Amino acid sequence: MPTRRRFLSAGAGVLACPASATDRQPAAGQTVRAVVAAGGGGDFQTIQRAVDHVLDHPPESVDRVILEVRPGVYRERVKIPQDRPRLTLLGSDAASTLITSRMSAADAGGTFFSPGVEVDGAAFEAENVSFENSFGTGSQAVAISVHSDRASFRNCRFLGWQDTLYAAFGRQYYRDCRIEGHVDFVFGNAAAVFDRCEINSRGSGYIAAHSRTRPDGPTGFVFRDCRLTGAPDAHVFLGRPWRSCARVVYLNCRMDRHIRPEGWDNWGDPGNEKSAWFAELGSSGPGADAAARAGWAHAITPAEAAAFAPETFLKGSDGWDPANIR
Repeated sequence: MPTRRRFLSAGAGVLACPASATDRQPAAGQTVRAVVAAGGGGDFQTIQRAVDHVLDHPPESVDRVILEVRPGVYRERVKIPQDRPRLTLLGSDAASTLITSRMSAADAGGTFFSPGVEVDGAAFEAENVSFENSFGTGSQAVAISVHSDRASFRNCRFLGWQDTLYAAFGRQYYRDCRIEGHVDFVFGNAAAVFDRCEINSRGSGYIAAHSRTRPDGPTGFVFRDCRLTGAPDAHVFLGRPWRSCARVVYLNCRMDRHIRPEGWDNWGDPGNEKSAWFAELGSSGPGADAAARAGWAHAITPAEAAAFAPETFLKGSDGWDPANIR
């Protein structure tokens, strides 16, 4: 049986401790690092194997696990369980670092069984990585599901068609990302802020489908300073209520002409118009026709919009500020 290796931080490098140190525990607050390279030359060739085997000691003893994901195509389904908190997938270039799978809800036995990547560990981070479900049209097919509180994504891409990004639970922050799809391709009940992202509609449909179930719930989707782009023949709603008290806000976003004038859909139930909370402020571009918007949507003031700043909306009881992650 090969000797198990322990990966410890050593500046920017990776240290595989010798066999004589296999009983050594890292000090509290230490960072554990390993390299994943699909073509070889790293510590692991698959991301899942790295997640499963990079630690052979309690995760409470380390501050963070950083998996450096080298450029390549990783054709695998990845699960990051609850006992792998504070884990980072760190790529160098999202365009050349792709985690991809092909699984539809019909084949998987339901939407929630279809994700290519499932994140359950708290305080997950990803940077310069693409997440894709390549199934295509005709079924829900989730690229990534995120059940991680204090999750952060920077310079990432989320590629799919229907139900691309399942922002399921907790507080989540997305900055300088690209999200693609056509029907409900950002959905879930997280408190999530999408900051300076490109939201690309590959066809007609709906961008956001939030699922807040009570009017005083702290969750919602906030799009700040985003660019809404779309296929030339697309006709797209900003959002619709997956559950009756859904909350979606667009702040200072540029909207191309693919956005429908009415903006919002009630998901076939006029009762949702009284309970859902959809709002805009400072929209611009040919798709930002405030006068034509559905009469039940909200136009908010700058003072009201301040509540949706990341450091406020995602603060929680622990004072989390995603801008201060690094």
